[in-house]
Amino acid sequence: GICGFKPTAGRLSSQGLLPIYRGQKSVLSATGPMARDVDSLVLCMQALLCDHMFSLDPTVPPVPFNVQLYESSKPLRIGYLESDGYSQPTPSMARGIREVKTLLEQAGHTLVPYQPLRISKIMTELVFKGIFADGATSMVQKLKGGPIDPCLRDQINFYTLPKWLKRIIGFLLKPFSPRFPFILDAASGLKSIPDLWKQHAAVEDYISETIAHWRSCNIDVVLCPVIGPAYNFTYCGQISTILSYTALYNLLNFPAGVVPVSTVTADDEEELKHYKGVFQDKMDKLLKKAVTGAEGLPVAVQCVALPWQDEVCLRFMKEVEDLVKQKRK
Repeated sequence: GICGFKPTAGRLSSQGLLPIYRGQKSVLSATGPMARDVDSLVLCMQALLCDHMFSLDPTVPPVPFNVQLYESSKPLRIGYLESDGYSQPTPSMARGIREVKTLLEQAGHTLVPYQPLRISKIMTELVFKGIFADGATSMVQKLKGGPIDPCLRDQINFYTLPKWLKRIIGFLLKPFSPRFPFILDAASGLKSIPDLWKQHAAVEDYISETIAHWRSCNIDVVLCPVIGPAYNFTYCGQISTILSYTALYNLLNFPAGVVPVSTVTADDEEELKHYKGVFQDKMDKLLKKAVTGAEGLPVAVQCVALPWQDEVCLRFMKEVEDLVKQKRK
């Protein structure tokens, strides 16, 4: 497995990059590195956060890499969650969190239970409706005239349906998949510009509320699951609900990184046979099929910090990586 880091959006320049949803302001994408280890991620960030980049792109805040923050050895107070209550993690995802929690406690850090606020409503009203505010028009236009990946074909076909038909299909499917109708409704787009502005305001309010929640919990960072293991072929475009573990931090614009900590075991595979999911709907059943037969594949955890505290996030990632390496010795 490899490590990946999503900085606070705007920390690195995005000049020359072409996102699918250019102009979409609710769920922010961010430029970030992937590497074999955390040291390489840090080296990349140190190299990029320099006067030359700040000069080439004056829209980037001229904030160099804070080595003092990264090298701090102060014990952390860490919020952790094994499940967000919207998408049940696979057995290997949950085990990864439990094992890392134990290692962090043994290393002298304090871990306290943490839960994101109103995750089910936020995924529907802010994440999906933010991404699909235009009724998925941007995505469909980008893909027009070219071959469609088989993994995405069903998803794209839904996006091209008339709004009224999406709502009828959503109503008919509700008994079998409680979450899917809300996703289809979100893919119908917002009705007006005033609705879009209300949605943007709701995102700002949720960010402020979440930061206040962190403060009340008195936590520095959060340890949470990340999607895994890698899916079997054709499933990647069919399961959007498990994105709750990562898309939330695009919405909040919190820096987040992924560190491999284990591999899928035979025991994980056996436990997966009894996987039901939170809603026990079609999405949960698809996730079970998508990750079946993954013994030996990498399992990771996700480390999250507050906005513009990218160095704190990387320091936390490095701590996790070092503790896992020491355990393997």
